[in-house]
Amino acid sequence: MISIETFRKLALSFPDASEEPHFEKTSFRVKKKIFATFDEKNNHAVLKLNEIDQSVFCASSEMIFYPVPNKWGKQGWTIVELSKVRPEMFEDALIRSYQNIIAKK
Repeated sequence: MISIETFRKLALSFPDASEEPHFEKTSFRVKKKIFATFDEKNNHAVLKLNEIDQSVFCASSEMIFYPVPNKWGKQGWTIVELSKVRPEMFEDALIRSYQNIIAKK
């Protein structure tokens, strides 16, 4: 299980990462672009993955990773069930999410 403390520590370890509110969630950003959100109510994260990464993570763990069920999911936004994900898998996905955002700059 990934706690908000672990999530926060990992997300804020990236260069230029910051934490800001995003509606009822906590967002993690780099240069004002969101790469991850934390939904405390539902105990899940949403990460911005590219199409290939999203398909790989979702195929390997359908009950842990799955696209947001709307147009955002088709753009790579992916839900991660924090109560089920292994820490090393979550860290890998979070790194890829961060890298996807900085690569667009």
